Amino acid sequence: MTTVSVAPPTPAVVDLPAIVAGVRKTFASGRTRSVEWRRAQLRSMERLIVENETAIAEALAQDLGRQPFEAWLADIASVAAEAKDAAKNVGKWTKRKHRLLEVAQLPGRAWIEYEPFGTVLVIGAWNFPFALTLGPAIGAIAAGNAVVMKPSEVSPASSALMAELVPKYLDRDAIVVVEGDGSVSQDLIAQGFDKLCFTGGTEIGRKVYEAAAAHLTPVILELGGKSPVIVAADADVEVAAKRIAWTKLMNSGQICIAPDYVLADASIRDELVEAIKAAIDKFEAESSSGKPIVNQRHFDRLVATLAATKGEVVIGGGSDAGAIKIQPTVVVDPDPDEPLMQHEIFGPILPIVTVHSLDEAIEFINSRPKPLAAYLFTKSKRVRERVIKEVTAGGMVVNHLLFHFSTAKLPFGGVGPSGIGAYHGRFGFEEFSHRKSVMTKPTRPDVTSMMYPPYSERAKKLARKLF
Repeated sequence: MTTVSVAPPTPAVVDLPAIVAGVRKTFASGRTRSVEWRRAQLRSMERLIVENETAIAEALAQDLGRQPFEAWLADIASVAAEAKDAAKNVGKWTKRKHRLLEVAQLPGRAWIEYEPFGTVLVIGAWNFPFALTLGPAIGAIAAGNAVVMKPSEVSPASSALMAELVPKYLDRDAIVVVEGDGSVSQDLIAQGFDKLCFTGGTEIGRKVYEAAAAHLTPVILELGGKSPVIVAADADVEVAAKRIAWTKLMNSGQICIAPDYVLADASIRDELVEAIKAAIDKFEAESSSGKPIVNQRHFDRLVATLAATKGEVVIGGGSDAGAIKIQPTVVVDPDPDEPLMQHEIFGPILPIVTVHSLDEAIEFINSRPKPLAAYLFTKSKRVRERVIKEVTAGGMVVNHLLFHFSTAKLPFGGVGPSGIGAYHGRFGFEEFSHRKSVMTKPTRPDVTSMMYPPYSERAKKLARKLF
């Protein structure tokens, strides 16, 4: 995920060490450990989202120019549903997982005890500020942690709204929102949290990882990368085109798992381009002025990337500097080494690369850094299974895009440079929990007495048989 820095309003001076110390004190009191507290907070999180849908949509419109329905779909519905699911299941998740011991370990009992890490820091992202700040916090709360959330300053209206709503709905001594710029994030990391979740760009993710390492703070990094789409020769081209166009245009393409480039089989490439053009014309009929970009710096980067392409611009290509908007754009066969194909785009520009076989498509993807997501359109089970097995990515969707993010039944996260760790649903609970191994042994009868030194020959023979 590409992160862009802007000069935010000067924040009020806050005593970060005191804030973190207060949250730690609440955790140390044991308040957050009970299932009842966790369930109550999760239900309150759901109410926070549902009861403030209009205010959230207005903040997202102000920050990102997002339409109300897309605000509901991406930032409201997903968070509310995940909070509801966690509240329903947290009691089951916290139960011990008993394990049968080997014969050599008997008599005895063993289980995994899920315990909270302690005080968790969640650093959110600007492109989906509620889903990528409150979403990870749901897993942290379900696990019984105290939480400090730091929303992105690049979406200031959303950040301010979270700072206003969280203390009204949630335990203000255990769950806190801190606003500010990147320096505030650095100062927070320096407090040495028990777990850290960061969503943002890969380069900044490396710096966060380095800063956390100084305190041996375990991390979850949701970063991004260039998520590919393979459109095989046997794909339903019309449906593929509509789904690719829809998800690429959502939030102006400013999504960490947006389709970053398409690998289209040569036999259907021209048909796909025409179908994508038709889909864009239909989807954007009422907003032909272009897609809003989050800020000037991001806009300038995208315009420069487009100007440098060696590919053929077959759709769009225009921009409006005054309005900070870029037309939905399709570029056919750019140079694999140009900026458009080397860096995550994070905008409404879609490269389409011609390939002549599935082998070529798989080789192209695997020769590049592992992406956060990979997508495939095909009617063939053989093609589907081959791509699933041979293409490495944080997650994969066949015959659609993005939807693996919005389910609580699958873990969401990256691999390699696209991220570390995964959350959502039970997976978020487990990611924010320490799995403590517990074993209990009876003292009588003391069956290990024959194993005490000095070791007899009989004891040695018995040990070799048992172990």
